[in-house]
Amino acid sequence: MSQDPMDFEWSYWIEWGRERILWLLAGHLLVSQVSRLLVEKYKPWCLMVYGMAACWLLLGIKGFAVIFLHATISFAVAQFQLSLLTWLCSLILLSTLHIPAVEEAKRKWYDTENEYYLLLFTVSVRCLFCTSFSLEYCWHGPAQKSSHSFLWMLAYVFYYPTFHNGPLMNFDEFSKQMRRQEAFSLKTNLSILIVGIIRIFFWWFLAELMIHLMYIHALYSSAPPLEAASYWALGGLALAQVLFFYVKYLVLYGVPALLLQMDGLKPPALPCCVSLMHSFTKMWRSFDVGLHRFLVRYIYVPMGGSQSSLLGTLFSTALTFAFVSYWHGGQSYLWYWGALNWLGVIVENGVKRILSVSVIQDLI
Repeated sequence: MSQDPMDFEWSYWIEWGRERILWLLAGHLLVSQVSRLLVEKYKPWCLMVYGMAACWLLLGIKGFAVIFLHATISFAVAQFQLSLLTWLCSLILLSTLHIPAVEEAKRKWYDTENEYYLLLFTVSVRCLFCTSFSLEYCWHGPAQKSSHSFLWMLAYVFYYPTFHNGPLMNFDEFSKQMRRQEAFSLKTNLSILIVGIIRIFFWWFLAELMIHLMYIHALYSSAPPLEAASYWALGGLALAQVLFFYVKYLVLYGVPALLLQMDGLKPPALPCCVSLMHSFTKMWRSFDVGLHRFLVRYIYVPMGGSQSSLLGTLFSTALTFAFVSYWHGGQSYLWYWGALNWLGVIVENGVKRILSVSVIQDLI
């Protein structure tokens, strides 16, 4: 039975997973468990070397050089310990992904568009990791030089389970957990691995079932069926699409999350089921937890967040959604998407503030 061909993301990552990425992740797992068993103290460096080798193998020497150069520039700028300068550097590096001349040059490095897109997706995710390390260095660098060295930056940036697609884990969390040495139990880890593989296989099977039977994205790409459908049918189709998106990310984030657990780290929580969400705020907090933590720690709170005035809160929230839209590609539809989400969050929080007033509560 043929599958819905219109979901590029699922088809893309499943194809890469089957061909190479799953094998490289299995290699990471082997290196991780051996290093935990024999040389726990040197585990971060063993995994760093493996991640750099995997990057070189998959993206080539030029792709590896691009990511290494991004990390080097970010680290050099962080030495000034100015958050604003660090952010400016991060945005400039991110903008290079959308310069036509640079795009064309990178395309020539590879035989297929899929290989170029893998570099594009990887670099965009690595930009967030470089930004996290650099800002933590600005805030804590002088007092904790040993834990914020260039070597630790490379261990963080080239950590392979989160390398291509996330999930995002802030540097302070990664560093603290990676340094923590725990008693290694092969039996416990094996049980975690088996249960995790069974769960991921179930989610993968469910996603494949949906994409082979429901053709959600194909329907959305064809105007006549949408024009003929009732509002109830359109609502059901929208719900089916977001449910598939949820199951898809249980797989795409579930695999690296399992490897994080095997490495002795605590991964960000997997996405919460969209059927249980009734607000924009909860969706942003509970779907991509790693990205939410990044946005709150490095943009929302430093800009004032909920502790500032009403205008300050509006501005910090707007800036957060502006960055999300820009990081996802900056196309016009993404700016509309970001603006609508910002509006939804603002309206929800505004209503909550009004309902929290004692006079309103007495009337209710």
